[in-house]
Amino acid sequence: MPDDRLAAEVGRWGEDHRDRLSAPDDRTVSGLPVAPLYTPLDIADGPDDHLTQRGLPGEFPFTRGIRPGMYREGLWVMGQYSGRASPAETNRRIRSLLASGQRGFSVALDLPTQNGLDSDHPLAAGEVGKVGVPIDTLADMEDLLDGIALDQVSQIRTTANAIGPIAVALFVAGAEAHGYRPADFKVMLQNDVLKEYLARGTYIFPPRRALEFTVDVIEYCARELPHWEPIEFCGYHIRDAGGSAVHELAIALANGIEYIDAALRRGLRVEDFAHNVYLFLAAHIDLFEEVAKFRTARRMWARLMRDSYHVTDPRACAANIFVYTLGSLQTAQEPLNNVVRIAYQSLAAILGGVQTLATSSYDEALQLPGEQAVRIALRTQQILAHETGVTRTADPLGGSYVVEAMTDRLEREVTEELERIRDNGGALAALESGWLRGTLDDEAYRQQMLIEQGHRTVVAVNRFATDQPPELGDFGGGPDGDIEAAQRERLAKVKSDRTHSAVADSLDEVAAAARRGSNTVPPILAAIRSYATVGEICQALASVWGRASAR
Repeated sequence: MPDDRLAAEVGRWGEDHRDRLSAPDDRTVSGLPVAPLYTPLDIADGPDDHLTQRGLPGEFPFTRGIRPGMYREGLWVMGQYSGRASPAETNRRIRSLLASGQRGFSVALDLPTQNGLDSDHPLAAGEVGKVGVPIDTLADMEDLLDGIALDQVSQIRTTANAIGPIAVALFVAGAEAHGYRPADFKVMLQNDVLKEYLARGTYIFPPRRALEFTVDVIEYCARELPHWEPIEFCGYHIRDAGGSAVHELAIALANGIEYIDAALRRGLRVEDFAHNVYLFLAAHIDLFEEVAKFRTARRMWARLMRDSYHVTDPRACAANIFVYTLGSLQTAQEPLNNVVRIAYQSLAAILGGVQTLATSSYDEALQLPGEQAVRIALRTQQILAHETGVTRTADPLGGSYVVEAMTDRLEREVTEELERIRDNGGALAALESGWLRGTLDDEAYRQQMLIEQGHRTVVAVNRFATDQPPELGDFGGGPDGDIEAAQRERLAKVKSDRTHSAVADSLDEVAAAARRGSNTVPPILAAIRSYATVGEICQALASVWGRASAR
């Protein structure tokens, strides 16, 4: 049917059914308009345009996936967010998940560790082991990795951001203690500190110093650990803080540009590390918008690499995407409903063609995940992979008029947001000026008001709610005071048993590297091997760089 005839028919249909086409929720979660009908007119590209805009799976611009066969070639990595109470308890949880068929794991660090504080620091009181595992010294990492066949694990991840170089050292030295070399396994490091100032708050040093600390990992891995994955350009926490899909992608890419440019200033080439970089994104529950978002992310990354950095290596142009189902969507009210939410979020990620997926547990709004909740989270992925048929073809929603139109619309919106960030000096300057914080706060307020005013439904929260309290059952609970006390005692013993002169000398070397502006990973690795604590290493760096003020 010619375009003019189709346009006329669509127009007639709209007039005939106008009274039946209005909807109270005709926008996506991110506020993008949604039409009552999509047709070829909404994507308006012929065969040549299709190849330019969407390509074929495994080929530029990777809209349809980064591998020709996608999941026919191999499933995504299934890895849960694991970290609780103590290194020994976390070790038990990881080993249980691996025995259940998980191929990777993530080490969730507690807040004191993420903020560079030891478990015996006054500010750590009440937080030790609460949202992750405390790692004070190499002894803790040795316990955490005990009995895990690191060379049989597809991927290890960690939340380290402000302490990225310290995390590298802990994994290297911890693995060595169990007879493994860094070449035997690989670690994916979150290591994106810029978003901490906007979204999570686990930062230590002033932003510009923190940026260079992050790039120490990129440089070190490019030169010494070329198979490790040195950074995730992170949009997940931007989304979790209330940002839209547009903010999520734009800020992740803008921060990524800052890191890449800083790495280039050190003499690296983009090709030295870009093929090991991941985009860390959220899986929200607005199904078609989310599928479109992952396709948009790949296309925009490919064009950024080619057009801005003149990269020709296809591996560097093909964006690896790690996704975690968005935690802030999980409700304390009727927590078993979260099983359904997480399943749909996971479906969006897989239909969007991601490489690694971690699924939330249904009890996360209430406490550290229990054994049953963690098992169901893993089984959700396994059912998707082995029972639903979604792995049989690459980009199964490719060609859907609504998905293609949303992909194009998101690319335009994200490009415009990136331009606004550039107009404000780039991600780092826009962060320091407060402009980025303001835009994110405005969007978070908009979304929350939609829920509070009833314009966006959250089942069992603002609609279909009951007065029944959550039925917790045996969820497992969180750490108690005995666990915190035990961790402090363990730390005290490590401090008393170590060689104090070796620790002091190694910390002096860390501070000297900070003063010189040289890469901090080698002296930090030496300090970790001497059983210096995370807090002591951060204090040595802060003695040179200072600490960030609260934002």
